[in-house]
This record gives sequence, structure tokens and C-alpha cells, in this order.
Amino acid sequence: MPQSHDPDRSTTGASPQPDSTRLLDGLRVLDLTRVLAGPYCTMILADLGADVVKVERPDDGDESRAFGPFLASGTSAYFSGLNRGKSSIALDLKQPGDRDTFLSLVRNADVLVENFRPGVMDAMNIDVERLRAINPSLIFASASGFGQTGPYRDHPAYDVIIQAMSGLMSVTGHDSAAPARVGTSVGDIVTGLFTAIGILAALQRRERTGSGARLDMAMLDCTVAVLENAVTRCGITGQNPEPLGTRHPSITPFQSFSTSDGAVVIAAGNERLWKELCHVLELPELLDDLRLSDNTARTENQAYLERVISARTRERTTEDWLLRLRQAGIPAGPIQTIAEVMQDEQLLSRDMFHRMRGDSGESFLTSGTPFRIDGTVPALSDRAPQLDQQAAEIMNRWLPPPSPPSGNNDSGRSDP
Repeated sequence: MPQSHDPDRSTTGASPQPDSTRLLDGLRVLDLTRVLAGPYCTMILADLGADVVKVERPDDGDESRAFGPFLASGTSAYFSGLNRGKSSIALDLKQPGDRDTFLSLVRNADVLVENFRPGVMDAMNIDVERLRAINPSLIFASASGFGQTGPYRDHPAYDVIIQAMSGLMSVTGHDSAAPARVGTSVGDIVTGLFTAIGILAALQRRERTGSGARLDMAMLDCTVAVLENAVTRCGITGQNPEPLGTRHPSITPFQSFSTSDGAVVIAAGNERLWKELCHVLELPELLDDLRLSDNTARTENQAYLERVISARTRERTTEDWLLRLRQAGIPAGPIQTIAEVMQDEQLLSRDMFHRMRGDSGESFLTSGTPFRIDGTVPALSDRAPQLDQQAAEIMNRWLPPPSPPSGNNDSGRSDP
């Protein structure tokens, strides 16, 4: 199986080890998010050294704690894979005592991230205006399905809804009569990425001006933002882009082709590569075919070209074609299963799989971080927090000791 990071380099959310890759060391983040888009954003910040405090409901916490797969101890691997390196405190924000504790944490926070439905925080009397009055330099980031404004503002959303409404589903798969969901929750993931980018940009501005920021990130907006040239093509041609399988809409040949034992993806992205491909395929006559004279012609005659190339690629194995194509400098690759990805020598060499540990010491693999900083992979935590596990540590770490001291040791935090 793939090897994880050196366990000695792993850190916990509560006790980070000195590390030059911890670019966000000292940054305090309050994380009121759950499930995926928000936790993915705050996981990125935690991976880069931020002190991320996950504020959860006292009853059962983030609902993804109940999502499988589960370890023998009952720990959710789904939850753990998105919340490594964070600390957990359980607070009922509808209760005055716990809300006061939360507000005291807000006073000492740099960033707050939430992904409630619009209006929920207002109803709990912890709206953005109140929080920024307490802490004017606070970066307040909201990630919701449709944003804080607009006619869809109050509609519920999940990734599959966003993939459908954004148009992404309409251009995915092989047939417009059978639209397909992208195989990962990309609407959530890109929203987490955009939210993290927005937070880092807001922190840059705060360095210059001292002022905080209000970020309103919508899953629908973020997913439309990564539609690449589909919007441009529709606007110019007036035609709806349709699913193309593995094809590219504007570059040909740029897709998968069947081999004698599977498939190979070939991407001849310019004229030089097209000429090299014709030689590797031992089809020099294609260079004189007017139907294939340039990329525009090849794209217009894609079906014809696919038949010609597929007839040749079926004559040899995937491995044979990969060797020939790569020797000629033509971008090519196999279509790998996830199990094959987890054994890929390139990914193993770059430590792209990270070993997490459950509450009873069990271990399992997750995707690692793509960051390489000064040639070093950031040291990732191998743990996700149990519900309310670090409550006392968080209070000690974030809140200054009372001055002058009094005989009352009540922290103001009510029992969950």
C-alpha cells in the first residue's frame, strides 16, 4: 500500500510542531462549518498551520460524523479526512452562556467561516454586524448554496443540486439524454477552494489597512466560475454545449482511445504534436488529408478521426502505446482506477497519501496535501478531533487569563 508521511512529522491542532511550511502559523480560525465545502476550506488553512477551532453542536456535532465509511472504533473516516488538525469545542449557540463563550472567542479570532443557510446566524443573534462590531478586523466568510442575496437565497442546496443547476451536469458524461454527476463533489470542493483564496486575499488587505472583510461565497457561483469555456462557447455560437465523453470541445485529438487491453488518453494539443502522433501511429497519410489539415478541421471531423485512430490503437496494449507516445514527447496517460492511483509511483514519490489514525489507534489513508513549500511537504495532523475534545485547551489557548484574578473560576461556558 502507499506510504504515508513520516508519523513523527504529523501534528495535532492543539500542539503544532515548529515547521517552516506552516505559513499560517498563528492565524486563528473559528470554524462553524459542517459536511464538506466549509470543512474543506478550513482543512486547507489547518494544513498550512492555522489554529482552527471547530465549533460544533453539543448533541452530535458535525453531521458528517455519522457518514461512512467507519473504522472499527465507530470513527467516521469521512469526517476525519476533512477535519484533520482541527480542535473541537461543543457550544449551543442558542444558549446565552455558550453564546457568550463563542463571542469571547470571536474577539480573539482572525477568521470566521460558516456555511449555515442565510439568516440562521441572524436568528441566533450572532450576525456579521454584531461580530464585526466586537472584532472590526475579523474576516467573516460565508459559504452557502446560492449566496446571501438573490431569489434563490433561501433554497436548500447540496452538491448534486448545484452540479445540476450550474450546467456542469449537462456537459458531463457521454449522452445529453443521460446527464451525469462528476464523480466527486466538485461543487463543494471548488467552493472550499475559492473561500480559502478569498480569506487569504482578505488577510493581505488587512495587513495593509487593518480592516476586516465580509466574504459571500455561493456554491452555484463557484461552480459556474469553473465551467471554463462552456459559457463562452454558448454565448458566441448560441448553441448549448453537450456531453463529449473524454473529448475536448475545441482540441482534436484530445481524448481516450481503445487499446487491445483497455484505453489510452492522447492529447495532441498543437500542430507539432499532431505530426508526431501521425508518425507514432504509423499513419503519415493523415498529414495529407484535407479533412485533418488543422485543429479546426480535425475538430469538425472528430468522429472520422476517432475511427481512424481507434482502429490503430486497438492493435497494441496500453503499456505499449504509452511507451511509444511518451518517447515521442506526446502527452498520454492511462485511465486509472482509484486503487491504481493509490499505487502510482509518481504520487507515492510526492507523498500524496496521508495516514490518519482513529480514536482507537486504527489507521487509514486519505489524500494528502498538494502543497510543496521550499521543497517540503507540510506536516499534516494524523488526527481529527472527537466532539468537544479540546474545549479546555481552546479556552486556555485563545482567551487571556482574567485580570485581576477573582475567586470565581466560572469560565462563563455552560455545559453542553
